[in-house]
This record gives sequence, structure tokens and C-alpha cells, in this order.
Amino acid sequence: MTGNNKKILSILIKTAIVILAFWFIYHKLVANKNLENFSALLKDISQIEIFGVIGFVVLLMFVNWFVEAAKWKRLMSHIERITFYRAIESVFCGLTLAIFTPNRLGEYGGRVFFLSPKRRIVGIVAMTVGNIGQLVLTNVFGAIAACFFIYRFVPIDKSVFLAVVMLAMAFCLFFIIFYFNIQWLNGILLSFKFTRKYKKFYSILGRYRKEELFKIMLFCLARYIVFSSQYFILFMWLIPGLHYMDIIMMTCLLFLIQSALPSLDLFDVGIRSVTAVELFKHITDQHVAVIACTASIWLINIIIPAILGTYFVFKLNFFGTPKTD
Repeated sequence: MTGNNKKILSILIKTAIVILAFWFIYHKLVANKNLENFSALLKDISQIEIFGVIGFVVLLMFVNWFVEAAKWKRLMSHIERITFYRAIESVFCGLTLAIFTPNRLGEYGGRVFFLSPKRRIVGIVAMTVGNIGQLVLTNVFGAIAACFFIYRFVPIDKSVFLAVVMLAMAFCLFFIIFYFNIQWLNGILLSFKFTRKYKKFYSILGRYRKEELFKIMLFCLARYIVFSSQYFILFMWLIPGLHYMDIIMMTCLLFLIQSALPSLDLFDVGIRSVTAVELFKHITDQHVAVIACTASIWLINIIIPAILGTYFVFKLNFFGTPKTD
């Protein structure tokens, strides 16, 4: 394929991605009645207060994804040096592709196509390390929240509850040990003949020592705190009678359940809303407010970044080395 043909094909692919993303976003926004419920809840609140609270939640969205960009830059330090701005471009571009791909698979493509071609598969492995770190925190905090939830709302024998707590502790310990020994996965893959020939791609796992993994985990923790705070702020604002510890418990459980459910980002709002109502019904009967809060966070954290990411889609380089900043 000639250079001119590659350029034309690249433009066509990028245009198709942007059109598809906007079509999905428009279709979902038009069909989403939960956002109307959110608007109805705000009708008696002053404009200053609305702009203040929503503006702060939007600001946290940017903080969340900028922290993710910093984590991505750190993960790539063993593979290819990228600037922080390049990391931001790739993160937002990945969010655009993730919106219409199952289980956010497009997010991998959106990021690695900002790398040199020979380092893209290794970049996928590095991104997986960061995602595992995020999953570890989601599972650990979710398991702890599940124990509190069972203690408070599920009638259960004391001995059975202790067994559940022990199981939760083992569950958390497994994920923590696995993450901080991620190089074990490298050894496991090397033990199979059919995966041994691909070792040049996953051998990067051996470079992530415990100190490095701990630093990456701190980025994951920062992200977890930030997007948990978004839920906390909106629920405290729109349902002021809730106890703050109850909100934290239900939010951690919501994240845990969400991480276990396969879905599209675009249709994730329906799953989030149903799950949130089922959880929060134990502490409030304001189901409309719960759905409205969940839908608004979906709009802020998923839709807005996906729209912004369409600009960076046109900077994707499918066939060559990305330009330096």
C-alpha cells in the first residue's frame, strides 16, 4: 500500500470512528429519560448552587482522567517515553473508542495507536497492568463494603457471617498478592510452549517491581477516591438525609458489581441505574434521585470525555510513528 493510500484509509477510519461515536452518543442521549429526571430535581435549586456543584463534579472528572494519563505515562516509562500531553491525548481518544466497544476494548486501541508500531502490543500489556491495579482496589474496597452490607441488611447466622468475612479477606489477599507479584504471570506464560514464542510482548511484566507497582497503585487509589467523591457529592446534595458512611458503602458495592458485569460504556447507564436502585433502596426510597445521580455521573464521566476525545481521534497514527510533541 502506497503512502497516499495509507493516508486516505487512515482518514476514512478516523472519520468513521467519529461518526459512529457521535451517532451512539446522540441516540443514547435522546433516549435517556433519566437525565430529564435529573433536570426536574434541580428546578427548585438556585442556579449558583447548581453551577457550583455540577462544575466541581465536572472538575473532578478532569482530575480523574488526568490522573489516569499520569498513570499511563508511568506505565509506559519502561517501553516508550511519552509526554504528559501525549498521554492525555491517548486517554481521551481511548474513551471515544471505548464508548461503542464491548468491555471498553476500544480504549486499548485508542491508546496504543499513539505509540510506535513495534511497541503497541507491549503497550497493551502495560495498560493491562494498570487496569489490574484498578481492579484490585475495586475488589478490595467492594469486598469490605459487602461485609458491612451483609452485617447491616442481611439476616445471617453469626458463624456464617464470620465465614463470609474470612472468605472476603482471602479474596482481597489473593488480588493484592497477585498484583504485587505480576511477574509471576510472565513465568506462567513462559511455561506454555504455545505462548513462549510471544515472550517478547509480555516479558515487560518482569520489569514491574514491587516499588513500581506500588507507585502505580497510588495512581489507582487517587482515581478511586476521585470518582467515589463524585458519587458522594451528588448523593449528599440531592438526598441530604443519607448518612455519609452508607453512601460510601453503597458506592463501593456499586463499583464492585459494575466491574463484574460485561457491558458497553454507552448502555452502561441502564445497568448502573438498576444496580444503584437495588442497592440504595436499603437506605432511601428516593429512587428517582438515585437514578438521576447515576445518569448524571455517566454523562459527566463517559459522554463528555468521549466527545472531547473525538478531536484526538484525528491524531491517531495507524501506519507510522506518531509525531513528537
